[in-house]
Amino acid sequence: MDVEATTCDHGFLPMLNYDPHDWTNHLFDIEGSLVHEIIGRVTACVVWATIVTLLEVYGPAWFRHFVFPETAHALIGASLGLLLVFRTNSSYDRFWEGRKLWGAIVNTTRNLARQASTWLAKDPDAANETIRWTIAFSFATMSRLRGKKDLGPMERELPAAKTQAALQSGHVPLATLRNISAIVLESRNRSLIDSHQLQSMDQSVQLLADHCGGCERIHSTPMPFAYTVHLRRALMIYCFTLPFALVEKFGLITIPVTLVIAYVLFGIEEIGVEIEDPFGDDVNDLPLEKICLGIEENLKEMEVA
Repeated sequence: MDVEATTCDHGFLPMLNYDPHDWTNHLFDIEGSLVHEIIGRVTACVVWATIVTLLEVYGPAWFRHFVFPETAHALIGASLGLLLVFRTNSSYDRFWEGRKLWGAIVNTTRNLARQASTWLAKDPDAANETIRWTIAFSFATMSRLRGKKDLGPMERELPAAKTQAALQSGHVPLATLRNISAIVLESRNRSLIDSHQLQSMDQSVQLLADHCGGCERIHSTPMPFAYTVHLRRALMIYCFTLPFALVEKFGLITIPVTLVIAYVLFGIEEIGVEIEDPFGDDVNDLPLEKICLGIEENLKEMEVA
């Protein structure tokens, strides 16, 4: 699997680019596979399994009475499997909803730029400023979801005073939309557009605000604490009691079996953690930089000469 690097004025943007049909290379991929995140937990389970197995096989006779019932462990495993399925499904729903919201941002910015370039063509400055604030909105939304304040490359192309005021505001994406609304209203007052066109452009602005709010809802709402805590406790109990359930039947093979099971289960749980907030800059997050650069490229083509 290759890591495709995209570069812009704001830094290095990593993004995984892989062939879904290539099984061979995926067996040895490290980048993006969450091995680094779970290696500590898996190692702890394997060390514990090694101690338990060696004591069971070579240790004193009294230790061999510490055996966890295999049937009981299987029942716990079934319940744990349901919890993990719910966890990953819930996280993927959030990931996919985030992607749909950003797809809607792409479409709405295109519509707003199309309206500006067509209806405000008599005033190229107003049309182009509207388009540039629309581009700035996408970068501002990405930055807000990452705890930053930034207008992307538009900081150099928009009026300095308005740019500074937007960056100093409490909600930068909303400030960009206010600037767009002000330009549209002024255009209506100058009779460049009529009331119906004003309403249509304002509806596009409202949709952008709604999409930004939807992303913020996902970002600011983690999985319920009680569910996360209970799942992790159950997972730890299952993995650390696993050697007691296997050692009587498997002997020394208990160690590699514990390794495989712990890797699979901890990996599934970590996948849920990784994708529940898809707006970060990890390799498994949404490629927001690429989306924003695509918006910039598309909308720049609509600027009025």
